[in-house]
Amino acid sequence: MPDAVVIGSGPNGLVAANLLADEGWSVEVLEEQAWPGGAVRHNREVDAGFVSDLFSSFYPLAAASPVLARLDLEDHGLCWSHAPRVLAHPLSDGRCAVLARGIDTTADSLDAFHPGDGDAWRRLHEMWERLGPDILDALFTPFPPLRATARLGVRLKAAGGLRMARTLILPVRRMGDEEFRGEGGKLLLAGNALHADLPPEAAGSAGFGWLMSMLGQTYGFPVPVGGAGALTAALVRRLRKRGGILRCGQRVCRIIVRAGRAAGVLTAGGETVAARRAVLADVSAPALYGELISAESLPSQLMADLKRFQWDLATFKVDWACDGPVPWQAEAAAQAGTVHVADGMDELTRFAAQITMGQVPDRPFALFGQMTTADPSRSPQGTEAAWAYTHVPHEIKSDAGDEGLTGTWSTKEQEVMADRIERQVERFAPGFRSLIRARRILAPPTLQSLNSNLHDGAINGGTAAMHQQFVFRPVPGTGRPETPIRGLYLASASAHPGGGVHGAPGANAARAALRRHRPPGLPRAQRVLAHRDRTGRRPPRIH
Repeated sequence: MPDAVVIGSGPNGLVAANLLADEGWSVEVLEEQAWPGGAVRHNREVDAGFVSDLFSSFYPLAAASPVLARLDLEDHGLCWSHAPRVLAHPLSDGRCAVLARGIDTTADSLDAFHPGDGDAWRRLHEMWERLGPDILDALFTPFPPLRATARLGVRLKAAGGLRMARTLILPVRRMGDEEFRGEGGKLLLAGNALHADLPPEAAGSAGFGWLMSMLGQTYGFPVPVGGAGALTAALVRRLRKRGGILRCGQRVCRIIVRAGRAAGVLTAGGETVAARRAVLADVSAPALYGELISAESLPSQLMADLKRFQWDLATFKVDWACDGPVPWQAEAAAQAGTVHVADGMDELTRFAAQITMGQVPDRPFALFGQMTTADPSRSPQGTEAAWAYTHVPHEIKSDAGDEGLTGTWSTKEQEVMADRIERQVERFAPGFRSLIRARRILAPPTLQSLNSNLHDGAINGGTAAMHQQFVFRPVPGTGRPETPIRGLYLASASAHPGGGVHGAPGANAARAALRRHRPPGLPRAQRVLAHRDRTGRRPPRIH
């Protein structure tokens, strides 16, 4: 019987399992799919010569995460690679905003839109240098992050206090108007806000856009050499080296609750896997509370709140194998790993408004990834392994593109939507479609079939909007990994601090489980030795 059972082998599940194993716990990870990794996987299904990431690709939050840094994954085979430029936002008139790890390059790009905007960007970066470490500390620790918040409060006061706080809760469109005269800086902020499901007019989108922009400025948008799955492979190797067990093809259909405590899990194959101390669930909050546990075991208020849980937007993704580099009209875009494809701020707002009205956008804002540009090992020299994703409504009322898309996502509808995304790219890269050797379409139902956490193509574990963050995530009054069931912990992106590959929800869940079973005042070395006395297992090396 393992000390802990972890449901799901996404990055959060694997981080949780590693941290428990580091403390001498025996851990068993059960994964529904045939491969580990959740939304961090790659394969060669588009074309045999091309490595294509199935879901996530660029990892600024992983690069910034103290959780992942402490795991020393580079010692287990992980290697990062960067594109020459982090991000570009080209316009149809040939202008292009560029985010680079060198701040002078970014500033020069914005000055080309309006003189002085480069200095405005530098001021925003100076704020990040003052506040960034404490913001990251607050993000990556359990809620409420008391020590980090106290330090952040002191620094925030020195940085302008309420005025800076006001800036961060603004809609990103308003922040852009206040900080920049030209469009370039506004586009970098707003495009990065739309990495989540935050439209330019949403409260708090300024803070998220600023955070993602500053992460790119500081850490870049790195990719694992060889494919996204290289990050998963490093986590798996590390876990197995510490005695952890990973079993794929094992769908958990129920969590066993006895006397108010999580006692183990039942798999779809009828196997009972008991857990001596804890069950950690790297699954969405609706799946945990609505499927894996009977409603009778949960407070009625939780079940009522769960009915108000809001998913983030559905996602539609296309992967391409291209016979040459993407022919961007704006040359600067050719060096960027990530390209934002939308013709200005108003087009971003128009896109978001169409989704709000339940329409499939006619000119979809696309996040476009140039993976060979970021990591030359992804495809043969002179080619490009590329992808793009856009958002669509969960419930589609009409098609703004007048092509009859209804959201059934039949083969025909998938082809129509993929063609629409390609035409959008073609506006900024004439000749792009002529380079396509092969493509793969991942519509919302396909994404969910490949990873059940991606409900209808939602990739963030729930909306990133302010009403479902912090103490409201996943429902009001929570914000922590503990659940109403003793020994059961929510370890997915549905928990604070939310989506992104950084491992914090998994780490928070593991720490909560460890705290519950930690004898007060006992040093770690003695805890590990005590565990060996109970189990007879050799403890891990203490660093």
